[in-house]
Amino acid sequence: MRFIFNEKKAAQAAAYLLKLNGGQMKYLKLIKLLYLADRECLLKTGCPITRDRYVSMDNGPVLSRVYDLIREEPENADDPWYQYISAPEDYTVRLRVQEPDLDELSRYETALLESCFERFRALSGFDLAKLTHKICPEWRDPQGAALPIAPEEILRVEGKTPEEIEQIRREALDLELIESLEDFAAPITH
Repeated sequence: MRFIFNEKKAAQAAAYLLKLNGGQMKYLKLIKLLYLADRECLLKTGCPITRDRYVSMDNGPVLSRVYDLIREEPENADDPWYQYISAPEDYTVRLRVQEPDLDELSRYETALLESCFERFRALSGFDLAKLTHKICPEWRDPQGAALPIAPEEILRVEGKTPEEIEQIRREALDLELIESLEDFAAPITH
């Protein structure tokens, strides 16, 4: 099962969490909050917020592409992530805009992000990393590497039946097809 990463949606989700935290946050905490919200959305709706790939890293599970966007220099400063989120300084990222657009996020997703923020707001990034080792049974110690986590594994360890997982897989394929057709039908602009 795979989902097509939506950078603009991921950027808006991160921006919303930063706004809730006064406009800045240590990026380890942001990465953990995004993972936990994405995971919860997958479990409740069958589709994660960001549609990023999941990996196990030493400090727990993370969203692979979000991690890369935070840690690497931008290839293009006009990319959605960099329109909303600053490069890290002293392990902290900041909002680049006062009022981030949230048009990619549903009301359900913003409520889920806010709920996740409220549940874990008192924890540091390192506390959240330790917590994810305990509450995310899909995480495996990668011993310095990055091990992929299949969405099916998250669904399985949280008690979804093989039939439910297969239904979610089929819906993910349908979504991928619809999005690829939308991309194909989109007008070309130069």
